[in-house]
Amino acid sequence: MTTSAAHWLARDAAAVARVEKLRFFPLVAESGDGCRLREPGGRTLLDLSATWTACGLGHGHPAVLEALARSARNPPGAGALSAVHPDAVLLAEELLALVPGEGERRVYFGHAGSDANDVAIRSALAATGRDIVVAFEHSYHGGLGLAMAASGVHVEGGSVSPSDRVRFVPYPDPYRDGTEALEHSLAAIDAALTPGDVACLLVEPILSDGGLVVPPAGFLREVAARCASAGTLLICDEVKVGLGRPGTLHAFEHDGVRPDLVTFGKSLGAGVPISAAVGPAWVLDHPAGSALLTTAGNPFSTAVGRAVLRVICAEGLPERAERMGTRLRDGLGQATTGWEVVGDIRGRGLAIGVDLVTDRASRGRDPGFAARVVYRAWELGAVVYYVGGNVLEVTPPLVIGEDEVDRAVEILAEAIRTANQVGDAQLAPYAGW
Repeated sequence: MTTSAAHWLARDAAAVARVEKLRFFPLVAESGDGCRLREPGGRTLLDLSATWTACGLGHGHPAVLEALARSARNPPGAGALSAVHPDAVLLAEELLALVPGEGERRVYFGHAGSDANDVAIRSALAATGRDIVVAFEHSYHGGLGLAMAASGVHVEGGSVSPSDRVRFVPYPDPYRDGTEALEHSLAAIDAALTPGDVACLLVEPILSDGGLVVPPAGFLREVAARCASAGTLLICDEVKVGLGRPGTLHAFEHDGVRPDLVTFGKSLGAGVPISAAVGPAWVLDHPAGSALLTTAGNPFSTAVGRAVLRVICAEGLPERAERMGTRLRDGLGQATTGWEVVGDIRGRGLAIGVDLVTDRASRGRDPGFAARVVYRAWELGAVVYYVGGNVLEVTPPLVIGEDEVDRAVEILAEAIRTANQVGDAQLAPYAGW
């Protein structure tokens, strides 16, 4: 660590609230370019997180810079709350064109996936007149309101008290639960929906913060059918794994479903705060004025959102994510063949999980080892985090190239091989997830 980095870490510790910190190693990011981050002193790191997927186009993408500059030259106010401005309308229309659906639909704009999910839940409750939300264990849908109460990781971690309005059901994990995973999950969903009081079911097509769990094929299709039968709205949370990352434009496409509502965030803004919920007008139009944020739909964020959608579609980033993701998974598999500490390498596109275990036979989770691996990866020149306690979440920018993928494989394999060089004293200040 350079003297300059240590300086900024000390000032951060003295000034910035710990309630918003999730730190894994002493990273100070001074600047970035493409798939690279730079620390004070000039050391570059390969970014394999894309800031939890928020920087899906990497750092400093020309289309994003142009959109910001255009908006800054003559901004029409600071939001869409009490005035109409073209970029907000155009982005809403573009999202409606890209998200499949029928009938009259609307788009809600917010600042983060948290508020998009919260508004989607609250709107579903109001529209249906029902009182209950169904969500999945180990899920993450946000850090505020009902989205937080419906996040399994928050409830399980004690960050929020359990709500009597939320019923949790198990997410199917083929690696740990085998062939019975799907049947067990669907039985629990049936039981949760049976009383007929469920307004909406909230689901991630890939369980991200719960351990990058890829469900069995057909899972979403079965969930959608059950929701339709019960008169329950299906809300698909695409905030972290959507918009090209899974090798398709939308993650829900894998099972060919059409959710009632879809939420977006993170990569939609390429690092600029924006979120969106897309759904039926009868759900999102009422009660009018019940989800007010002064700067939501602002000209800077909506201009960037439009640029992001154009780049994703024009540059074929979903297809690129599929190719690069396959190369990365295959490379990691070959580099770690026979290693007892690597239990599973899974994913779709550039949403990849490396499940670190005590041994392959028991499949026991090894959180301490995962913490050492990500710290060691930082030492070796890469930024990667872990989720679910023991799973490396590898989600690089969608613009990553073949040479960078191969370098990522080298660093991650070396970090796993030499992770025990990281001592307890080094890890102590970094609690992680």
